[in-house]
Amino acid sequence: MKPIIGITSDIDGDLFKLRQDYVFAVEKSGGLPLIIPPHPPLLKGGRGGLMDNIPQIADMIDGLLIPGGNDLLPEYYGEEISAPLETLKFVKKERSDFELALLKEVIKRNKPILGICYGMQLINVALGGTLYQDIGAQIKGALDHKTGRHAVQISRSLSFIPQSSAHTVNSTHHQAVKALADGLEAFALSDDGIVEGIYKKDYNFLIGVQWHPERIFCDKLSLGIFEAFIRGAEGNGK
Repeated sequence: MKPIIGITSDIDGDLFKLRQDYVFAVEKSGGLPLIIPPHPPLLKGGRGGLMDNIPQIADMIDGLLIPGGNDLLPEYYGEEISAPLETLKFVKKERSDFELALLKEVIKRNKPILGICYGMQLINVALGGTLYQDIGAQIKGALDHKTGRHAVQISRSLSFIPQSSAHTVNSTHHQAVKALADGLEAFALSDDGIVEGIYKKDYNFLIGVQWHPERIFCDKLSLGIFEAFIRGAEGNGK
């Protein structure tokens, strides 16, 4: 049976939102995508929301994909807003609270996790790391990471990515990892030193990438990431 890959969605007004690329990438890699909408617990006295069902969701899925999104509130990593306000657009707390709780439950079960862009940043923060709130304002001489493409250098060999190889990736972010959480290591860096890929040692599969591999799925690096993710999830197949 195909492994079930839970993909969290964003919130846009009264709609849940997810780009189709994530679903297609999971399907093409051999997984069965399951979209999981975030939801806060309901008021006291009402029926429980999805937050109350997080352990059951973590049991049900074989892998977790946290997709891209806007900015994580700096309160999550112990800071106040320091970047120019016009550069910031925050993810709703309903989403980030839900994803943080689900991520921690999935980690307890040692199930594969892939974080993309905002998803990578959320993984780092969940495990105790911090973020640059705005690359342009806080890192002198940094590349333009908000638009276009740039090179990444693979600084550490993983089973599905050869070391010392350079790749060109898309880039649509303005925040980035500042301090890596304990237990996480960087495996990809841009030419200006920005962390572009992270992984957790001593774990089945926990990878975060700052670019969007689901949008360049024919690329060898991006394809390798998704295929390795699904292979890791197959070990949890029911």
